[in-house]
Amino acid sequence: MNNINKLVILLTLCFTTNYAQGNLTKEQAISLALENNYGIKIAKNNVKIAKNNKSVFNSGYLPNVVGNSGASYSNDNSTATRQDGTSVKINNAESSRYNGSIGLNYTLFDGLGRSYNFKRLKEQFNLSELEAETVIQNTLLQIFTNYYEVARITENQKNISESLKISKQRLTRMNYGFEYGQNTKLGVLNAEVDVNNDSIRFLNEKQLLANSKRNLNLLLGRNVTVDFVVDTEVEFNSIFEFDQLLEKSKQYNVEIQKINRNIVISEYDIKMSKSSLYPFLNLNTSYGFNNSNNNQTSLFKTIESDGFNTGVTLSWNLFDGGSTKTRIQNAKINADNIKVQKDQVENELERNVANALEIYNNALFILEAEGKNVETNTKNFTRTEEQFKLGQISSIEFRQAQVNLLNAQSNYNSAKYDAKNAELKLLQLSGDLLNIEF
Repeated sequence: MNNINKLVILLTLCFTTNYAQGNLTKEQAISLALENNYGIKIAKNNVKIAKNNKSVFNSGYLPNVVGNSGASYSNDNSTATRQDGTSVKINNAESSRYNGSIGLNYTLFDGLGRSYNFKRLKEQFNLSELEAETVIQNTLLQIFTNYYEVARITENQKNISESLKISKQRLTRMNYGFEYGQNTKLGVLNAEVDVNNDSIRFLNEKQLLANSKRNLNLLLGRNVTVDFVVDTEVEFNSIFEFDQLLEKSKQYNVEIQKINRNIVISEYDIKMSKSSLYPFLNLNTSYGFNNSNNNQTSLFKTIESDGFNTGVTLSWNLFDGGSTKTRIQNAKINADNIKVQKDQVENELERNVANALEIYNNALFILEAEGKNVETNTKNFTRTEEQFKLGQISSIEFRQAQVNLLNAQSNYNSAKYDAKNAELKLLQLSGDLLNIEF
C-alpha cells in the first residue's frame, strides 16, 4: 500500500464520526472531502498512473517475444520444357506452404540506461505521492477557510438577529410612548429606520451564509443545495517558536521534499544521457518451422524444416553528430537549475514562515483585544439599556451603543477565525497540517 493511500485511510479513520442529520463537524467535512473532492480524486488517479509506470512491465528489463505464422496456397497451370525440347503440361497444379516462428529479443547491456530509467520512474512515483499530498493539504486549507467562513457568518447572523429583536422591542416601546405622549413621532420614525436597517442586514447575512454553504458543499464533492449547521467552537493548538518552526519546515515541508525528489530525478537524467556513450549488446534468438507441399513440377513433393537460431548484436554509436553531448550538457544545466530552485524555495520558505508567524501572533493579539472590546461594549450596552428604559438617555445614544456592540461582536468573530486560519497556514508550512486534531 503506497504512502498516499495510507495517509487517506488514516485521515478518514481519524475524522469519521457519527453525526446528526444537518450537523457538519470539521471531522466529517474532512472525511467527505477525502472521499468526494474532485481534486483529490484526480490526485489519487495520478498516483496510480505513476505506480503503473514504475512497474517492471514498464522498465525495459523484460524481453520482447514475438510470434509469427503464415500460410499460402496456389493452384497453377504449368508447362515444363525439358532440355531435349519436350514439354509436359500440368493443369491445376496445387501447392501450399505453412510457416511459424517465435523469436525473443533481449537487451543485455545498454550503458545502464535501463537501470537509471527504472530508478527514475520510482522517484517519479514518490514525487506523485508528494504532489497528491500537496493537493490534499491545499484542499484541507480551502475546506477550513470555507468552513470557518460559514461559522463566522452563522455567528454574525445570530448576533444580527438578536440586534433586530432589540430594535423591534425598542420600536414597540417608542410606539407605546408616542401613544401616551411620552415620545415624539421622530423617535418612532428613527426606531422604524433602525428596524429596517437591521432587517436588511439580516437578509444580506442570510444570503452570504447560503452562498458560503454552497461553496463548502462544492469542495466536499456533494450536492450544493444540502443544508447543514457547523460547529462554531475554535481551539488553538500550538504556540510557535521561529527557529524550531523553520527547522521543522525545512525537513518536512512538502515543497522542500518535492524539490529534493526533483534533484534526484535530474541526476538520473544525466546518467541516462551518458548511457548513450556506451555500446549496446542485444541477444536475438528464435525457433521456426516451414512446411511446403509442392506441385508436380518440383523435384521434391514436400519439404519440411525447423530449427533454432541465436545470436548477439553489438552496436556502438561512435559519432551521432554531437546530439548525445548536447543532451548531457542540457541535463547538467537542468540539474543546476533545480538546485538553484531549491535555494529559492528554501529562501521563500524562510520568508513565508516568518510572515506567517508574525501574522499569527498579530492575529492572536487582535483576537484578545477584540475579546476585551466585546466585553466592554457588552457592559456599556447593558448600562445604556437600563438608562434608556429609565428615560435618562436618548434613543440615538441607545442605538449607538447597540451598533457598537454588534460591530464589536462581528470584529471578534472575524479575528477568531482569522487567527485559526493563520495557525493552519503555519501548520502547513511546517508539514504538520495532517498530523493534528482540528
